[in-house]
Amino acid sequence: MIRDDALRALPVRSALPALTSALDADGVAVLVAPPGTGKTTLVPLVLAGLLDEGAPVRRVVVAEPRRIAVRAAARRMAWLLGEKPGESVGYTVRGERVVGPRTRVEVVTTGVLLQRLQRDQELAGVDVVMLDEVHERHLDADTATAFLWDVRETLRPELRLVAASATTDAEGWSALLGDAPVVEADGVSYPVDVVWAPPARPVRPPHGMRVDPALLTHVAAVVRRALAERDGDVLCFLPGVGEIARVAGQLGTPDDVEVLQVHGRAPAAVQDAVLAPGARRRVVLATAVAESSLTVPGVRVVVDAGLAREPRVDHARGLSALTTVRASRATGTQRAGRAGREAPGVVYRCWDEAEDGRLPRFPAPEIKVADLTAFALQVACWGDPDASGLALLDAPPGGAMAAARATLAVVGAVEGDSGRATGRGGRLARIGVHPRLGRALVDAAPVVGAERAAEVVALLSEEPPREYGDDLGRALGSARRGRDAYAGRWAREVRRLARLVPDPAPSARETPLPPIHATEPGGTGVTGGADGAGVSRSGAGRDDYVAGIVAALAFPERVARKTGGSLLMVSGTRADVPDGSTLRDAEWVAVAVADRPVGAGHARVRLGAVVDEETARRAAAPLFGEGDEVAWADGDVVARHVTRLGAIELAVRPLREPAPGLVRDALVEGLRREGLGLLRWGRDAVALRERLAFLRRHVGEPWPDVGDEALHARVDEWLEPELSAARRRADLGRIDAGEALKRLLPWATGEAARLDELAPERLEVPSGSRVRVDYADPEQPVLAVKLQEMFGLRETPRVAGVPVLVHLLSPAGRPAAVTADLASFWGDGYRSVRADLRGRYPKHPWPEDPATAEPTRHTNARLRR
Repeated sequence: MIRDDALRALPVRSALPALTSALDADGVAVLVAPPGTGKTTLVPLVLAGLLDEGAPVRRVVVAEPRRIAVRAAARRMAWLLGEKPGESVGYTVRGERVVGPRTRVEVVTTGVLLQRLQRDQELAGVDVVMLDEVHERHLDADTATAFLWDVRETLRPELRLVAASATTDAEGWSALLGDAPVVEADGVSYPVDVVWAPPARPVRPPHGMRVDPALLTHVAAVVRRALAERDGDVLCFLPGVGEIARVAGQLGTPDDVEVLQVHGRAPAAVQDAVLAPGARRRVVLATAVAESSLTVPGVRVVVDAGLAREPRVDHARGLSALTTVRASRATGTQRAGRAGREAPGVVYRCWDEAEDGRLPRFPAPEIKVADLTAFALQVACWGDPDASGLALLDAPPGGAMAAARATLAVVGAVEGDSGRATGRGGRLARIGVHPRLGRALVDAAPVVGAERAAEVVALLSEEPPREYGDDLGRALGSARRGRDAYAGRWAREVRRLARLVPDPAPSARETPLPPIHATEPGGTGVTGGADGAGVSRSGAGRDDYVAGIVAALAFPERVARKTGGSLLMVSGTRADVPDGSTLRDAEWVAVAVADRPVGAGHARVRLGAVVDEETARRAAAPLFGEGDEVAWADGDVVARHVTRLGAIELAVRPLREPAPGLVRDALVEGLRREGLGLLRWGRDAVALRERLAFLRRHVGEPWPDVGDEALHARVDEWLEPELSAARRRADLGRIDAGEALKRLLPWATGEAARLDELAPERLEVPSGSRVRVDYADPEQPVLAVKLQEMFGLRETPRVAGVPVLVHLLSPAGRPAAVTADLASFWGDGYRSVRADLRGRYPKHPWPEDPATAEPTRHTNARLRR
């Protein structure tokens, strides 16, 4: 039975006529509705025609950014209809699907929606897609929006799209979606008072994942204050699970107050309890999952710690993780609105009012700060490897995309030159985990078996609870024995992944990867098929062994060896293992998760697996190498033959005949002190540097900066291996700077191939001559050419969109005129040049109308012959 009273109480009803009219007319709309108006629950029911018998029957998909929001929205809509989830309203999250034959509204995560779009671009059978909470700017949501707009523009113009949010850049979304109509709903009219409650003493700002314990102590005190001063339940926003646990511990068990901890890992029973009225007064400690799409009944007070977690990538160390940042003003508004959904409320903000104006307006879009490897694979599979043709509010940063494509090329997911997805890449995308983990699943399955590989990949796809420890092998055993909410989700994900392991035989279009033949510390060889058959019984099935192989395949550049009391990764990053960890005694470790603590010089291992050297070598095979190395140490030359795995030295022996003279480091220092003129700069080398300087100025990224300071900073990139081979100053003079500079061309992005197109060495002029372009002035290149060779050309030649400065030469090769506008010169300036030169050079043609004359490089006498 439909709960009409509850439906009539939702304020978004007033905006429904405008929304349906906009969709009928344009097929797309931006819906802005403040918290508590019912946009997430009422709008999909109306669009599906579930509330009016005469309404058109439509199938609606609602995309939410979080699993907890998916379940809550589906349950709320089913309750409004007097049904259970799986009837008219269902939901799907990774590893869980609750739908039925009568389902007309399906709530999904944006990740699930992306998977469907990759399988079926037309979304057959779906009439409306509603993208909820677009203001949060999650990468999956931005990507899904871009794909859906592409589908609507090219395949299904009848597909209806709604971008919905409580606080957003409505004008920006409207412009992105073809000037879509913006429909605004009136919010709940309950006022929310603001109480500024900063700490009495300054606290340290967040750094990495760390939050000053003094701030958490203060937040707990503010919660107790709110309980004493106000009525109703208290909702407290904290950045993560660890901070929630710490504040909960400081609160203890207040009299007649129930303390609940809500986050993505919370058991379903806890999540359900939060979304239902409580018998006692409650304090709900929550992460960002409670910011939107969820109404926590009974809340009259919000305590906001003012912090949030956002993804960051440390490309220098090859680490990516969440980091703690100050929450934006839009986030603060969203959180405060939770206090006024049912009645007047109050928000206690744990910072100073003067500080509020300095906060960012909106959260940082994930596309600007996150690891883009999965995004790059999604767009490559979609057929737009550089995402240039997609409707995105923010373009992906070029450097992050280049790094992502490089990672994808290593795992065989994309073609290195074009960036297009390979058949292997398509299969990795359909697995629904990070491409690194997909690669590990596919390549480890023939060695350890599909199910065992899936167990570890499932463990890495959602970081396990801290109580599982930092040893991946032991954490695997804990998950298998666990009875907590995480273990339940893990088991479902294992079953899902095990079903998705593709045939290990590569197709003709794939880039084959080196076969894995790992050896255990005891020396047992391990081989096997996709089902794990043939795996050595003597240890290949051990949790630590299986975990090591999978982690090493997923993160080959993080394979590390114990040296000097810490771990040195293949990438060159050093990491420490915490005291008491079972990983401390291991010689080789595959690091799966690491961060960098405040003030620490090294990273810190948070999750890793013990491996042996043979496994390390196989997993990081592309980084294996050996050769002679010469370095300056302690005032002398040291020459060695080194076998290394990336930055890890596997074996070192001295060379019998150390190279005399300057060693590499001294050569680099000499270049810094005396300048790059020590190198051989031929005409072609100078021209290449000038061309690159021109492109850097007018095109920008990815063309390199070739100024002296920039080249010194990147000397390792463009002067190897010449520097390693050089022994003295004279050797530097023999290095062809032009050939070395070519290493800085943007090969990874494919742009290097456009050098001659964007900044050609020569331009063909109307006479047929190919004339060298002078790029000495990066503002405007110069084309010096005899005037008669340009007859008939009306438009000034351009390079990279910039008109060249044409130096028109006399027959003797002397400048006769300079112009950047040939059409104007032919019409005005040519007359005076003709009058001045035709008497001195009578054998050369001087037509009255040069714009229509035949160009030539010869004299009249030659032409007559």
